Amino acid sequence: MATNFSSLTILAISAALFLQISIAAAQLSANHYATSCPRALFTIKAGVLKAVLKERRMAASLLRLHFHDCFVNGCDASVLLDDTSSFTGEKTAGPNNNSLRGFEVIDSIKSELESLCPGVVSCADILAVAARDSVAAVGGPFWAVPLGRRDSTTASLDAANTDIPSPVMDLSDLISAFSNKGFSAKEMVALSGAHTIGQARCVVFRDRIYNESDILASFATSLKSNCPNSGSDDSLSPSTQPPQGRSTTVISRI
Repeated sequence: MATNFSSLTILAISAALFLQISIAAAQLSANHYATSCPRALFTIKAGVLKAVLKERRMAASLLRLHFHDCFVNGCDASVLLDDTSSFTGEKTAGPNNNSLRGFEVIDSIKSELESLCPGVVSCADILAVAARDSVAAVGGPFWAVPLGRRDSTTASLDAANTDIPSPVMDLSDLISAFSNKGFSAKEMVALSGAHTIGQARCVVFRDRIYNESDILASFATSLKSNCPNSGSDDSLSPSTQPPQGRSTTVISRI
């Protein structure tokens, strides 16, 4: 059955496209590769669909990968960089280490694009389009992605550790974190709607469901059934209730 997305969730998903901290919007165009690599968008979509058909959860993982890239110095693919002698990459940052997924999907798409159009399509654009195509693949909205981003040649472990919102942040901290990136509280709530297509590991939310009271009791109970007080750290549960798609209800609760 198709996923039902509200207008706020369309904003939630597409808002990541506007985290262009280091790139002027006037430089971007949805037709950027129309001449230089006309099969670019088709190739990205095909790679995403193949990955999502193999594992539906990959849709949320690719969206999250794009968000974690954008929230640190803009959508520049810095999250994909491995450590070098001159800098430590963002992959080992607290919010990313043993958490971010989908790198191999992006690598595969990039490899295919390099065989078609060497040195043309940026990894930053691949991430942005893959995020859009992932959402569409699970029944979400489709939007035009402005293209022409440039890839970063460096990364910032410190910025990844300090800038990316933590699941243990309270409301005021979250508002501050998003405000630092130019988002209002309303836009932050809209971005939270992106969680309606994802799942979370038990270790991430265990403290909340057992030690806090500001959570819907029925939702906490359902999470406890798959996340005991100890153990089962990697057990997965829906990030929201109702899970995976009924975002109008989720956003009204937020």
